[in-house]
Amino acid sequence: MSVGPLIVRVVIGSLFVGHGMQKLAGWFGGAGIEGTEKMMDALDLHPSRRNAIASGATEAVCGGMLVAGLATPVAAAGLVGTMVTAIRTVHWRNGLWNSNRGWEYNAVLIASLFALVEAGPGAVSMDAARGRVRSGFGWAFGAIAAGAAASTAIVELGHRNARARKAAAPDDSAA
Repeated sequence: MSVGPLIVRVVIGSLFVGHGMQKLAGWFGGAGIEGTEKMMDALDLHPSRRNAIASGATEAVCGGMLVAGLATPVAAAGLVGTMVTAIRTVHWRNGLWNSNRGWEYNAVLIASLFALVEAGPGAVSMDAARGRVRSGFGWAFGAIAAGAAASTAIVELGHRNARARKAAAPDDSAA
């Protein structure tokens, strides 16, 4: 029995759970929901509180699913969605390298999730125990595509809501 997929799932999934809890509860030096809401507001992802909760919950829940090896392609799709959103809204403009707050780390996580879904969650997983392993190139590509599509929808809706909010705000320059 290979333990590689188990190790990958536990490490990556646990880190996502922690990252989600930083956003939701301020654990591990995170900003908590209020700080995450402010970040979403600054990124024009409105409604910012709902997006803050959704982002943190997606990372925590899908990270936990990944650790368990439960609905692995679904968990990967959720996590890919958060990483693509982070790239699009924060990291892309900084270039590739993480040393400049670039998107290198996010790309490594996305590639790791693709590889994990393609190879399958391994024998020590809830998917295997339930006889519901979904793996292979099609499932991996589908997880990436679903995550990217969800990110596009969230970012575009958030920006549309931000524009509508700004248009509806009173003009302070007339005073």
